[in-house]
Amino acid sequence: MARSLKRWWYVTHRWLGIALCLLFAMWFVSGMVMMYVGYPKLTAHERLAHLPALQSQAGLLPPQQALHLAGWQQPLEELRLSASRAGQPVYQLTPVKGTHQKAGAGTVVVDARTGRLLPAADEATALASAAAWVSSSGQLTYLGTLEEDAATHSRALDAHRPLHKVALADGTWLYVSGPTGEVVRDATRSERTWNYAGAWLHWLYPLRGGVLDKYWNGTVVWLSILGIAGAITGSVVGVMRWRFGARYRNGRRTPYPGRLMRWHHISGLLFAAVTLTWIFSGLMSMNPWKVLSSSAPPLQAAALHGKALAELGASAPPEQLLQAAGPGTRELRWTMVLGQPVVQAYGASTTAQLFDARTAQPWRVDTDALRAALPRLLAAPVGRIDTLDAYDLYYYTRTEHSMTGGSDKPLPIWRVVFDDANRTWVHIDPRTGAVLGSLDSHRRANRWLFAMLHSWDWLPLLECRPLWDVLLIVLSLGGLLLSATGVVVGWRRLRATLRH
Repeated sequence: MARSLKRWWYVTHRWLGIALCLLFAMWFVSGMVMMYVGYPKLTAHERLAHLPALQSQAGLLPPQQALHLAGWQQPLEELRLSASRAGQPVYQLTPVKGTHQKAGAGTVVVDARTGRLLPAADEATALASAAAWVSSSGQLTYLGTLEEDAATHSRALDAHRPLHKVALADGTWLYVSGPTGEVVRDATRSERTWNYAGAWLHWLYPLRGGVLDKYWNGTVVWLSILGIAGAITGSVVGVMRWRFGARYRNGRRTPYPGRLMRWHHISGLLFAAVTLTWIFSGLMSMNPWKVLSSSAPPLQAAALHGKALAELGASAPPEQLLQAAGPGTRELRWTMVLGQPVVQAYGASTTAQLFDARTAQPWRVDTDALRAALPRLLAAPVGRIDTLDAYDLYYYTRTEHSMTGGSDKPLPIWRVVFDDANRTWVHIDPRTGAVLGSLDSHRRANRWLFAMLHSWDWLPLLECRPLWDVLLIVLSLGGLLLSATGVVVGWRRLRATLRH
């Protein structure tokens, strides 16, 4: 029985290794690329930096007049004014979820000068938006429309499909939203090139966007499970074959005379644990069978602020708000904060100035009123409110190119801890009253099982770069050595078996 069990370990690891070692090697190489070049994205900072300033725009209708001329009567979650479509000022209307049945993004675009409801973007609109992005109309090449390509598999872009693609003179591709006409993604030539060796391979995106798209999730999950089995069986075989006491007759603690097999054995003992950790955490990123999904009720963000953005009859005109905000203002956003319409004015950065929407006077959140309104978020009592003045293990920032980087993470913030069954934490920006995100017990588990184990985004380590870089590269090269030797040994074994 013991002999047959040992044989089972050997055979299982051998054939799993033959089948998966090349995939493992690809994951290690692409993972190292992703440390420095991520999947193409358009960050909030990039978007604002490329928007034309609104001070140069004239004849802007007040929002209530523009909405009236457009025939809009439904409550809004948010209203934005920017020159995001073809370099011309437009209002973008985001309806409250469930109130608008239009297919696509649900975002409605209205001309800020005429109040005309604008149609979907065409080629001319896409080229004009690209020209405004680079502040130039020369050397732009329209590359047609598409649903998705290697740089646009992100589900965050689903609301903007079909996408218009425009090439710039420097080789950058801009992707323009079909429904709204705004630039929603940029991909430089360097990003696209490295993407094929990085995220596109690492996430098995060759399976996305075609007839195999519906099998992508299951394929990644089951390859990860098989990879875990291969790493576990390899670890068991490696330990069984290693002589901790007396040596083999060859004078070594490993029985293998061949150099490649010997290195595969040694590198497996050294790096099998980190390989297993990375494969397991990659599996957790897919949330297989929804094991990390939460049954917690959604936050009632609208209830926190009292009502939807609906009545703008007393709103100050855009010219008055822009004058108050000062030169360089790129975007105005109307939103409700504690039952009051407030305008957030953005320049080239993601830090907003706040103004009373009715008077255009500087405005500040009443923190006492905000504290009193927090219980509306969940049907549970507030346990405590912590003020975070620095990043910690659950609220932190990453470099823009990384998968979880590029989003605004202001400080200081409040962490509101609820006494509910899911032990929910809600992050609130006390300066704007905005809900920045929430973490219940399931999401905190995901943070450890995926982000911590896969990206090693432990804050003390991230703050000690290049120590983080050296550590991950050394471990990745060790995993690559394990995988590459496995590829050669497996190929030789397979070739001999087929020949026999």
